[in-house]
Amino acid sequence: MDKRFSEMNKEELRTAIAQLSEKARRAEQMGMVNEFSVHERRIALAKSYLLNPANYTPGASYEIDGDPGSTFVIDYMNGTFAWGFREGNETIEAFPISMLIKKEQQ
Repeated sequence: MDKRFSEMNKEELRTAIAQLSEKARRAEQMGMVNEFSVHERRIALAKSYLLNPANYTPGASYEIDGDPGSTFVIDYMNGTFAWGFREGNETIEAFPISMLIKKEQQ
């Protein structure tokens, strides 16, 4: 992959995601945990470019994919990254928007 995800069109992003998914699957089968994690993060980043950042609202609560029960509140958006805080934590963090799941209002 010579292009940045931000320079790819939707079809190129889907192809890149498929290639990274295959690499992640192979790394997992071979027990290469670190390589698997890198591919998973790159997949999440690529998927973020298929989403509209305008759909993610500062002040709204989201669950973090892969961390059930954890609540993340967006402070501000920067491109395809949401910056904010986990509930009960004062350290600011950033997540690709593809990792955020809108919490159901109850």
